[in-house]
Amino acid sequence: MSLLLLEALGAMVLLLLIVWWTMFSGRKHGELPPPPASAGEDTADSSSSVDKP
Repeated sequence: MSLLLLEALGAMVLLLLIVWWTMFSGRKHGELPPPPASAGEDTADSSSSVDKP
């Protein structure tokens, strides 16, 4: 019985370690900011507004 509890505790610790690693091991200051848009680039999708024959 104690072996089952020890194994369950080990599995729980492993699960918590994996969750902690995936949540909190990112970049120090969060995600990188998006690159600035160039001057000639439109923010709206212009291809959808063109009528095709």
